[in-house]
Amino acid sequence: MVSGKCFFYFTFHLPLTTYHSRQMFLIYSLLYTISFIILLPLFLLKRKKYAAGFKQRLGFLPEFKKDSRPVVWVHCVSVGETNASLPLIDKILKQFPNYRLIVSTTTKTGQELAKKLFADKADLVFYFPFDWRFSVRKVLRKIQPNIILIMETELWFNFIREAHRHFAQVFIVNGRISEKSAKNYLWIKGLIKSTLRKVEIALMQTSKDANRLMKLGLNARKVKVTGNFKFDQQIDEQDTHLTFYFKERFGCSSDRPLILSASTHAPEEKWILEAFRKIYKSKTSNLPRLLIVPRHPERFSEVAELIDKTDFSWAKRTSPLSLEDEFADVVLLDSIGELRSIYSLADIVFVGGSLIPHGGQNILEPALAKKAIITGGFTMNFEEIVNKFLKYKAVIQLPKLEADQIPEKLAETFRELLENENLRNELAENALEVMKKNRGAADRTIKYLAPYLQVQGQIPVQKKFEQNNIQDNENVENLIAEK
Repeated sequence: MVSGKCFFYFTFHLPLTTYHSRQMFLIYSLLYTISFIILLPLFLLKRKKYAAGFKQRLGFLPEFKKDSRPVVWVHCVSVGETNASLPLIDKILKQFPNYRLIVSTTTKTGQELAKKLFADKADLVFYFPFDWRFSVRKVLRKIQPNIILIMETELWFNFIREAHRHFAQVFIVNGRISEKSAKNYLWIKGLIKSTLRKVEIALMQTSKDANRLMKLGLNARKVKVTGNFKFDQQIDEQDTHLTFYFKERFGCSSDRPLILSASTHAPEEKWILEAFRKIYKSKTSNLPRLLIVPRHPERFSEVAELIDKTDFSWAKRTSPLSLEDEFADVVLLDSIGELRSIYSLADIVFVGGSLIPHGGQNILEPALAKKAIITGGFTMNFEEIVNKFLKYKAVIQLPKLEADQIPEKLAETFRELLENENLRNELAENALEVMKKNRGAADRTIKYLAPYLQVQGQIPVQKKFEQNNIQDNENVENLIAEK
């Protein structure tokens, strides 16, 4: 008897005939729907997080009137991708001002940030549709995009297939794919290969990312290495205004050095507070302060309760202004999209998600702010970046530790940096230098995209397709497969 696992494996490894391609997508859609039904109670239980934009994700978008101008659609998953997309978007709008920009995100935090960042740039910011053909088609028919740029590697099979059938050109930009994800995709290599052949070009961050995508079936001629957009980020004017606000409100000064714990995950806040207690008790002057920024908004109240159980005085961003704010030992930044504004106020930055097997978070933003950076031993999500910083002595990475060892090691590292200004400055200068040496990803990306943007910008949408006459039949499928 053939096991379910074997059936799944062989089904998605079928030869890529039109019939088998259709069969794979049908099975994928069925599994996607079953998964959605299973997870529906979670959507309802945590509706604030998961049900945000539910109507839009079914294809019912806000008002958007299509005109004769070409449309470029940039899809970002969450906050990181949204921030990273800014240098490329600015270059596209500067070099191709005839294009209308629309931006989609998957997460609520990404949506809120995108609306703030692109308020005066995008004609539409909305939630990415669920990967059903009906919801994807509804969005594509309303927007009629010419170019679709998928940030990093958000591979939604029905979406890419339908976008191709609606004659939109799909690109992966700032692409990355972890070793773990690549291994998982091998289980459905037939489906992946069928999807990737509909991608025009994949512009990847590193050669490792490029090789992994080629092993999954993307033609080597379609894969280029362009670097990481996050090295191209700049501190903008809005960040500067917020920095001044935080400095005044919370009384940030050199008299009390600030340790910033950024993008933390449970139970990192507990360990950080224990480490902070150890160094706080050992100091008699220049008492340090701690600012904690949890990675996920749904944990703000949980972290607030954790801080409240300590004997530290504390304040939080969303509380009404108080004269006590500037004297608080611990500050909780319980807001979205404001972390970038805090980095320049810190003396030391610990980047979270790295003391646990989560895989770490982005260390490039504190590097841009020229700060001394500490990270834990689990940084597989940003392995190449961290290795680059280690090579140039631009970050301190703690070893992988047992839970009971972490507070002491953190306290020891915090104490060393607080007492050694020369070491802090050396780390900070090296970090900024690494940023400068690796810039240019957005320029390299626009170089590859420019010919497509030029051509698509000259093709009237009416000549590309009649939106109400997209037929899902074998002849159309064969025609597109041959293209």
